[in-house]
Amino acid sequence: MSENSEAPGADPTPGSSTPGSTTPGPQPEPLLFFGTTWVDHDGGYGLRRVGAAVGSLVAAVAACFVLRFAFQGLQIADVGDLVGILVVLMFAVCSAIAFRKTWEGFSRRPADPAREANLRGLKTIGFVGSLIAYFLRTFKEAPGEQLRRTEYETAQARYAKRRSARTGNPAARKSTRSKRPKRK
Repeated sequence: MSENSEAPGADPTPGSSTPGSTTPGPQPEPLLFFGTTWVDHDGGYGLRRVGAAVGSLVAAVAACFVLRFAFQGLQIADVGDLVGILVVLMFAVCSAIAFRKTWEGFSRRPADPAREANLRGLKTIGFVGSLIAYFLRTFKEAPGEQLRRTEYETAQARYAKRRSARTGNPAARKSTRSKRPKRK
């Protein structure tokens, strides 16, 4: 979220505003694959959601095939049933963790970014869970839209409140205050 405190038409953070936007104040934060179309649900928003859903589902299915081939490689290498079970269990647990963390990330910012950085490896191994979370979220909204919309509306309300508090002639407000007597 960027707030433009400069003159109207100036945008200090290129790419953070809607195309052609010259309004001062908070600008919407773009979403991956959606840009800022989530604000007004325009510019092919519906098609982008369908594309994101289909793309994430196709990627998840392709990832499952790759994991199946990897598992078949373990069977061909004859590493034993215990290793095969551990590999399947590892991918299942990592996918569940990745799904949960990805799903939570759509509705709120992480409380501890350092902990999220530590879980990056688990989320990478369980990438199928992240893809499925992305796929399921596209049925409700653009993934991350709820979080960004809440932050954007809050920033707009704060900006409007600050702007309304600044209206009027500041010199006139100074004269209405009680003046302290000057010391001699």
